[in-house]
Amino acid sequence: MSEPRTERTTTLTPPNGVATAPPGSTPPAPAVGREGLVARLGIPHPLRWGFLGVLVFMTGDGIESNFIAPHIAAALGSGGTDSAAMVIGIYGVAVLVASYFAGVLSELWGPRRVMTIGAVLWVVFQVAFLAALPTGSVGLIALTYFLRGLGFPLFAFSFLCWVNHTVARERNATAVGWFYVVFTGGLPTLGSLIAIGSIPAFGGGHTGETWSMALSLVLVAAGWVIVRFGVHEQTGLGRIAPRSHSAARVIASGIEVCITRPKVLLAVLIRLVNTAPEFGMFVIMPAVIGTELGWGQSKWLTMTVIVYAGNILFNAFFGALGDRIGWIRTVKWFGIGASAIGLLAWWYVPHLVPAGSEWGFWLATAAGTVFGIMLAGFTPMGAIVPAFAGEERRGAAMAMYATAAGGATFLGNAVVSAVLPWGGPGGVVWTFVGLYVLAFVVLSFLRVPKEAVAAGH
Repeated sequence: MSEPRTERTTTLTPPNGVATAPPGSTPPAPAVGREGLVARLGIPHPLRWGFLGVLVFMTGDGIESNFIAPHIAAALGSGGTDSAAMVIGIYGVAVLVASYFAGVLSELWGPRRVMTIGAVLWVVFQVAFLAALPTGSVGLIALTYFLRGLGFPLFAFSFLCWVNHTVARERNATAVGWFYVVFTGGLPTLGSLIAIGSIPAFGGGHTGETWSMALSLVLVAAGWVIVRFGVHEQTGLGRIAPRSHSAARVIASGIEVCITRPKVLLAVLIRLVNTAPEFGMFVIMPAVIGTELGWGQSKWLTMTVIVYAGNILFNAFFGALGDRIGWIRTVKWFGIGASAIGLLAWWYVPHLVPAGSEWGFWLATAAGTVFGIMLAGFTPMGAIVPAFAGEERRGAAMAMYATAAGGATFLGNAVVSAVLPWGGPGGVVWTFVGLYVLAFVVLSFLRVPKEAVAAGH
């Protein structure tokens, strides 16, 4: 893959990954990048509008995140709950596949072009999905939702690849942290916040949810416009992979790096576990909080906003902390250990307080916020995975990292589908805790490569 920058400059790398000077000329000294407030916070100045675009796009994608399962079930009528779970499971497969291709296609075509493809797929098949819902056809709803599921990973994770190819290693985890600030800021945080107001504004109930999903089209399109016309950093505008590499070689590069560098595969599996509980809780908690414990849909959406607002506030913090005290140490104790404790608190505290009580709701929300905050402790994984691959395979490693990030959607839904019928919601939660324990053990045997240690990690 191409050589990433090791200093923060405004010198740009052409599509072939090698910066060159005109024949017979003296290469210019790198120009120091603009160090405004945004840059000092760790957001690369040339990509600043891209972060905003991802936030707006993912806000549109996140509007439905906490009501889509019951909404599909209601559209399907009798027996719709099981069919809705199947539809969402298929959606998770689409996210998994598209997440891998976000990485490898970014190497081939450039991240910005892949982001455009993702936005188009999202808009076209969101319209098709909304049209399919009134038909009550399981096959049609599943097909359109599957195809729409290809959209957000191609958009969001292509931008993450763009970030990783642009930012110097010593600021890598911080920049990845800011990516997850805007990613989680949209899905589910701001998306759920908008849903709180838009559902009743559009008439409430099923109708209000449908029009809220239609509103998401506007936000997704706006997010693409911001990136397309606001970001001009040259690395992401064309091919990043060396011209000597065939398309087949680039597409297979993610799989190849996992075979030749087994530590990359282990790190990818740890990242896969990272947010799987988040997506699993999206499936089981609406019914538990809203119906079983009597707080209602509005309170559940409010809880989601607050829980993941905590995540937003701490993503950049844990990215910077990882750059200071060590990436693996941060992930091991904060990302894995503390997240497992927070997840158990989020499950058990709501059941220990009086159902439907106001003070009980806020205590349950505080417990969930612990999980949301500690989930941000996984942020340095975005730096750990490419570090194990080596500089020459950074693009391939990011393809696998994106696959794991998107695959968490699939894993979260798969655990719910496999465990819920016999273990109930509590069994689902403990399964996720078990996965965290396995991740903790695996990470205990991993060490960041010597060259990264030399940089202070």
